[in-house]
Amino acid sequence: LDRLGQQRFRQRRQRWHFWQQRVTAVANIPLSIAFFIILASVLGRNHAAVVQILGSPLVAILLLLFVLNASYHMRLGMQAVIEDYVHEHVPKLTCLMANTFFCAAAALAAVYAILKLSFGV
Repeated sequence: LDRLGQQRFRQRRQRWHFWQQRVTAVANIPLSIAFFIILASVLGRNHAAVVQILGSPLVAILLLLFVLNASYHMRLGMQAVIEDYVHEHVPKLTCLMANTFFCAAAALAAVYAILKLSFGV
């Protein structure tokens, strides 16, 4: 019974992970389009114009959503690769922790930059 319970828990977790990957991938489509439109709108402009565009609340919210969703999607994808191809327990755990910390650090750096531009501090 205990082994069966563990197997069901693993299956439920795998199913949840599968759906999280799909939902974040679908959410990345419009967010990526918005990101590239924003990127195209700031190309060739001077610093003051870029700060003004990126300081807009709508632009800041779209960029924050893009960064957070893309970072989480990246973490999920790398987690799947690590779980599939790293077989030893300690290296797998180390890689999973490094993956989480890297994605969090990248997201936090981007969020800080966006907020700093948005609030003009």
